[in-house]
Order: sequence, then C-alpha cells, then structure tokens
Amino acid sequence: MKRFRLTHLLGIVAAVVLLGFLTVDFDSKQASVLPTPDFTATTEVPKSEQKASPTLQDFNDAIVNIADQTNPTVVTVSVKKTVEARQNPLSRFFGNPRAEPREYQREGLGSGVIVAKEGYILTNHHVVNDADEVEVKLYNDQKYTAEVVGADPRTDIAVLKIDAPDLNVIPLGNSEKLRVGEMVLAIGSPLQAGLAHSVSMGIVSAKDRTIGILRDQAGYENFIQTDAAINPGNSGGALVDMDGELVGINSAIASRSGGNDGIGFAVPIDIAKRIMTSIIENGRVVRGFLGISHGGDVDATMAKALGLDKAHGVIVGSVQEDGPAEEAGIQEDDVIQSINGEPIKSWYAFRTKIGTSAPGTEIDFTINRDGETKEITVTLGEEPSEVAGTQQTRPDKSLDDRVGFKVRDLNPEIAQQLRLDAGQQGVVVTQVASGSSAQEQGLQQYDVITEINREPITNVSDFRSAINEAADSEDGVVLLRVIRQGNSQLVAFEL
Repeated sequence: MKRFRLTHLLGIVAAVVLLGFLTVDFDSKQASVLPTPDFTATTEVPKSEQKASPTLQDFNDAIVNIADQTNPTVVTVSVKKTVEARQNPLSRFFGNPRAEPREYQREGLGSGVIVAKEGYILTNHHVVNDADEVEVKLYNDQKYTAEVVGADPRTDIAVLKIDAPDLNVIPLGNSEKLRVGEMVLAIGSPLQAGLAHSVSMGIVSAKDRTIGILRDQAGYENFIQTDAAINPGNSGGALVDMDGELVGINSAIASRSGGNDGIGFAVPIDIAKRIMTSIIENGRVVRGFLGISHGGDVDATMAKALGLDKAHGVIVGSVQEDGPAEEAGIQEDDVIQSINGEPIKSWYAFRTKIGTSAPGTEIDFTINRDGETKEITVTLGEEPSEVAGTQQTRPDKSLDDRVGFKVRDLNPEIAQQLRLDAGQQGVVVTQVASGSSAQEQGLQQYDVITEINREPITNVSDFRSAINEAADSEDGVVLLRVIRQGNSQLVAFEL
C-alpha cells in the first residue's frame, strides 16, 4: 500500500491553497512570490518538464487505504461482570437484615487491537477488570471467547488472547518519535456495538500528559493527547499514525458532557508494548526500580534558592541502602535535572519514566550537586513490591473471600501518596467487599495494616501467614492495627 506522510500533505496544501501565488523550482527547491497573476496569459510547458503533483484525491485515497488496512485489526470487546445490587435501606426493618445481597450480570463494551498472529490483543485494564466473561468480535463478525493473559492497573493495559486462524495484525509504531501536530486515526466501538469499527481523524494535540486518573493505583501516566473523536466504548482501541502503525491504545477522555469534547488520551505504544512483553514472558509486570524518595520539585522559587540556572528537575529525598541509585553514586539532596537528555518536568513524569522501563535498563542522569553538574549512569533494578508480591497476579481467592478484603504491599510510592514515612512497613487495603465482616467493623480502602493479632507484618506474605494462623485458632478473631489518615487504630473482625 502506498503511504502518505506529512510531506505529501504539504504538497497538497501548496498545490490547492497557494496555487497562483507561489511558483516552485523543483530542482533548486526555491520558492518566489509572484506579482498579481495575469489570468489571460498562457505558458506552454514542455512535456518533458511537466511533473505530477499530489492532489486532494491522492490524500483522500491515502487515508482510506490506512483505514482499510487497520480496521480489520481492531476488535470489539464485550464483558460480563457479576455485581451486587444495592440493598433497599428499608430491608433492615423487614425480614432478615443480614440476608445475602442479590447479584446480577452487568455487560460492558470496549475495544481492542490484534498485535500478534498468535492471537494476542491489547486493550485497557479498566475494560476487562473483574470480568467473568470476555468475548471478542472480529471485523468479519466472528466471535471468540478471550483469555485475560494479564492486566496492569498502573498503566491501564491488559493483554487478551484468542485462538483464531488468519488474524489481521497491525504493525507497531514508535510513539517516542510521534510529533505534536501529526495526523492520526482513532478506531474503535464507541457507545454501542452497532457502531463498531468507527474511524475518526485528528492530530496529536500534545504528548507526555498527566491527568491523574491512575493515581489511586499508584499508576504511571504519559498519555498522548488527541482531538480525534474518542467516546465511551473506544477504550482499548487503536490510535494509528499515517504509516498505518499502532502508536497508542485509546484510554480516556476529558469531558464535561460525558462524550467527545475533542480531548482524548492514549497510552503510548512504547509503554503498552513493554507491559505486554513482560506479562507474556514473565506472567506479571516487571518494573524498573531506582531506589530514591521524592524530596521536592524544582520550580522557579526553588531554583533561585538552590542557585540553579534552570527551573526544572526533582530533588532526591532519601536513597535506599544498596539500591541502584546508591550504587551509582546518587546522594540525598541531589537535584536530578534531566533523564537521557530530556528535562524533568515533575516527579510524576520522572517516576513514570523509571516505572515503565525494564530492569537492567541503563539511564543517564544529569545531576546538580552543590552547584556542580555531574553525569551519572544508573542501571535500574527490579521494583521490590513486584518481587515480594508475586501472589498478586494469581491471588488466593479463597483467602480473599474469607477475610472480605484485598491487600497489596506498601511501597515507598504508595506510602508517599498516603502521606506516610517512606520506610513505613505493612500492607495497604485495596478493596473491601460490601457486607463483609471487615467492612461492618469499619475497615476501609487505603487503610494500612501494620499488625495482625499484635504481631507486626511487613508484606503480603506475612499478612497471609498471619491470617491463616488466625483462621486455625479457636475463636477465629482477627485484630488489626491500621493507619488511617496518619492515625493508628484497631479493627477487629471474625473470619
């Protein structure tokens, strides 16, 4: 297929909009402004010197060809989830106040993109989160049950797999080289299944956007912003460049109406590809780790106070002993001003760069220490929370059901978001089941559990051992010490 990029578009614009005002010598590449055109004059151009210029029809055909090539690689993702119906508040006055809540099936709709002949499909974590059934419908209307290979809430990426022959596969592009102003297509299933494979066109409005929707998951955001129409249902669909390559996975919108307001966001394919590779090869997401805490961002006031010429960067708070940063020579109060030559805009952007890199990656830092600039190369380690918390990828559902809530390891980044000391140990509650004994006794999401039955716990492994021990006791009572909004309190419940 013949592909047209921005240079072809400029040729079209020059031919159509400026026709009659500019003349171009294609050998010298020089343009000159003409006087007022004499439309009565004619000039015979020798056939040997005549050259064909791209036309609007050529440009239109190029867009159509890209849509024809990529649309068959986009799928509709239908999910079914079991949810609990809200209990009538009057039910406590009639019948059994502890009656089991009713459950029903909720259906959801999203999109996905086929990225490998083996049947791997990229979509969003929020599309398939907690799904009981996932079904994929192809461009040819064939339907397949999909397996959720793995999902990562911290980047909103999930990987599905179907067993189907002769799949159309989209080539993966390079989102790092994507430029603001480039034209892109968004393809997906907006609003309803009957609108599947809708194609819209726009440009890349901005890059490296942080909008805060993943912060509850201690997430990593580095979104591509586009004005191509994205609506509910487009989530997990394709953002395609003018080479017909996948450059992003459409994920979110900023909207006052709930629909398309011209501000959509996509996960860069460079991030999505690394997450997918890690899930397929390791069965979990393996992240890069530096081993420092946040000591502050450098704005104009901080730059002035520190005597810095440039008002950007992050300050190193503490450095983990024997961590990658310490081994490379990074010290407390160092100001990290650039990473691989790119200025650091914020701590959030900085940690996203680290957390979406693979362990073993070498990263070059430009550091200011006491007014002196230093260049330091760090080889990233593996994030400890992922090493210690491998159970999180395949949780013990029977134990989660028994206690009525889910937990994950407390790492320095989550501790910082909860305004705790970076060295605080324990597990953080990520979800509490409605109607569970733990909820009735006051346990809440984001509580940090530091003790079980008066014994300290440091990670998920300690938590599960302590719960199993409590379950084997005669009374089956669990006493938790939790930290909530900086305050320590006790919560007791029965298994």
